[in-house]
Amino acid sequence: MRILQASIIVILLSTLTLTHATTIDVFNNCGYTVWAAASPGGGQQLNPGETWQLNPAPGTSMARVWGRTGCTFDANGNGRCDTGDCGKLVCDNGNWGTVPKTLAEYTLANPTDTIDISLVEGFNIPMDFSPTSGFGGKCKSITCNADINGECPQELRATGGCNNPCSVFNEVKYCCTSERGSCGPTDYSQFFKTRCPDAYSYPQDDETSTFACASGTNYKVTFCP
Repeated sequence: MRILQASIIVILLSTLTLTHATTIDVFNNCGYTVWAAASPGGGQQLNPGETWQLNPAPGTSMARVWGRTGCTFDANGNGRCDTGDCGKLVCDNGNWGTVPKTLAEYTLANPTDTIDISLVEGFNIPMDFSPTSGFGGKCKSITCNADINGECPQELRATGGCNNPCSVFNEVKYCCTSERGSCGPTDYSQFFKTRCPDAYSYPQDDETSTFACASGTNYKVTFCP
């Protein structure tokens, strides 16, 4: 009898775990091809109007989704992109791509997930990161749809995007890699923040840029919302 009861408990716990599974639909609403990438998840070419579904495991942390532009790949899936490049069509887990790129970042935890759009590594494609279920509290749609590429300061301009100042100047005040207590907003971070108020503009821009949703919420990342 105890063995049977234990088996029932395991089944019930497995069922509860499944109810917290998350899906993330990555949709290309741009008028051009975007080579979507994710860590974890890999990568996939998305022509206009196409969707790629990700199924990250519960507990996934420090995860990101981004779009690549100007890509060419050979028959083996090796190649390069102007922005967000990881050297392959299907990015290896942990290969976070080159700058510049607009990022959707997330951590799946219990009882709440955290989500954000980050411009800390620059900008290449307008993006929306939205819950499709589980609204409430600070759970909300996040959008960065400004013409950042067109308005990018000359010194930050890059092919296909707008660089972050850390990659251009490699200074602590922009990179926050040490002396983190002294890291704060700069003129460059304000350029990004005024155009996309809900997005990260520098590494410690947490207060206005991180949003929490109930564990098990489903999401949609849209390029060119």
